[in-house]
Amino acid sequence: MVYDFHTHTFLSDGVLSPIELIRRAVAQGYKAIAITDHVGLANQENVLKILIEECRIASQEWDILALPGVEITHVPKTLIREAASRARDLGAKIVTVHGETIVEPVESGTNLAALNAPEVDILAHPGLLTENEANIAALNGVHLELSSRRGHSLTNGHVAKAARLSGANLLVDSDAHEPHDLLSAQMAENIAMGAGLSEEEITKTLRTNPIALINRLNIK
Repeated sequence: MVYDFHTHTFLSDGVLSPIELIRRAVAQGYKAIAITDHVGLANQENVLKILIEECRIASQEWDILALPGVEITHVPKTLIREAASRARDLGAKIVTVHGETIVEPVESGTNLAALNAPEVDILAHPGLLTENEANIAALNGVHLELSSRRGHSLTNGHVAKAARLSGANLLVDSDAHEPHDLLSAQMAENIAMGAGLSEEEITKTLRTNPIALINRLNIK
């Protein structure tokens, strides 16, 4: 059983259509998938219009919870709050912000802006986030991501340690762009274990936290 809240389709830089990505996730044993294509401010309406309908159809026809979402990516930090609010108003069930991964030129201050935006659910691959940022994540209920994606995963151990000290909640996500990027239950567990999580922390990250996130957002 896999919960994955960070994936991409050809509506941004993935290779599959939304419905094919969801179908492959069903075959992979997914319980829930969020499609979070990259957006700024101007393209949200077009992306979400398609994702909302495709996720509705998939959830209705197959045994999976498919959630339309966004990953707010390389948006100026001063506009992240506005972008997150707009995405929610347009129907995004999951709002993710592209964090300060060490392998991309993300604007400094993006992590902090995302963590203080009320509509943000997940800070993706937050890189070398500070103790203060981790504390804000815990206070504001923003989930921190352990990533399976090459490059982004380099700081998983740091993120896990920061989350443990602050009490912030973790998730394991694929950041899938291609079919082979989708997680298996064993791979998700291996990623959590590789980040240094204990058995109890792994269960919380892979089972308890995803279910709590879905319940908090009143997603049925």
